[in-house]
Amino acid sequence: MHNLKTISRLFDMRADFVSAHPYGSGHINDTYCAYYDAAGLRIRYIHQRINHNVFKNPIHLMENVDRVTKHSLALLLEQGHPEAYRRTLTCLPAIDGKPYAIDSEGNVWRTYPFIERARGYDVLETTEQAYQAAKAFGEFQKLAAGLPGERLHETIPHFHHTRNRFLTLLEAIKNDSHQRVHEVGAEIDFIRSREADCSRIVDLIASGQIPERVTHNDTKLNNVLLDDVTAEGVCVIDLDTTMPGSALYDFGDMVRTAVPKLAEDSTDLSNMDLKMDMFQALLNGYSQSATFLNDAEKSHLAFAGKLLTLECSIRFLTDYLQGDVYFKIKTPSQNIDRCRNQIAFVKALERRMPELEERSNKLFSL
Repeated sequence: MHNLKTISRLFDMRADFVSAHPYGSGHINDTYCAYYDAAGLRIRYIHQRINHNVFKNPIHLMENVDRVTKHSLALLLEQGHPEAYRRTLTCLPAIDGKPYAIDSEGNVWRTYPFIERARGYDVLETTEQAYQAAKAFGEFQKLAAGLPGERLHETIPHFHHTRNRFLTLLEAIKNDSHQRVHEVGAEIDFIRSREADCSRIVDLIASGQIPERVTHNDTKLNNVLLDDVTAEGVCVIDLDTTMPGSALYDFGDMVRTAVPKLAEDSTDLSNMDLKMDMFQALLNGYSQSATFLNDAEKSHLAFAGKLLTLECSIRFLTDYLQGDVYFKIKTPSQNIDRCRNQIAFVKALERRMPELEERSNKLFSL
């Protein structure tokens, strides 16, 4: 555990440090909840050390986060939102005025006011939670849509560039560094047969039919805090991968994580199918806030779920062929098991794609 009292002195806290403890279930950054005394009032802040082994340029990352959160807050205040400071993360400035501080060991830290009376859910329990989460991610995109100034930094270059992911897989197949290609012929053939899908969204962006937008790029449903009383989606968190992308990537990853009937690590795939009520809830919630989408984006929402699932299967298979160097595994076969799970969900999405597209087109009046 880091010395949080020392870290607290790097920021303009205007309060007295009391105590701190590790917080949350994240596996990348070091996160702490810290208690402070502000003239007799007990308040909480989140301190995070950014993992510079994962994010090679944490300064660029924090420049992105600072720009997006300041812009979002300004819009919320302009709209007269009664909970503006609760609806977006805000960076507490360091003593030098920057949105981050660097400790004596070279670690980059940030501090957020704690969003009270709300929490994230690792597992969705109801369709209402799916609705609220999708609505909140849409609101996040909507607030960021008019971000002025230069293009945001790419904190992880080509993160959702599915064509590049496919080419990386081909290289891993060619090298066969761990002599595993002979084990996974069916999976390789399946992905190869869907090569054209990998270029569909990036080609539409390149042609200008789909705009590049500011997107979250990690829309797991536990990255939205839901109000403890009303269950309304309050605030989108974990903004480390906020960068240029497509709104479709964000919606597609919501589908990938919320709609499968089986968990990502499940190996009994005979019952893989869709939770159609969850898909409809995501559509309903997202449509409430994503009013900025053009027709090309709207018409590809159902496809986006398939694409992001296919991309994830590619990533798991690539890592398996390269010797399990990226994703953490608990068993030697876990990455290929995950790949097969994602392929099973792609097949389920393909079987029901006409219905998915009909639901989407109907809701968005296409």
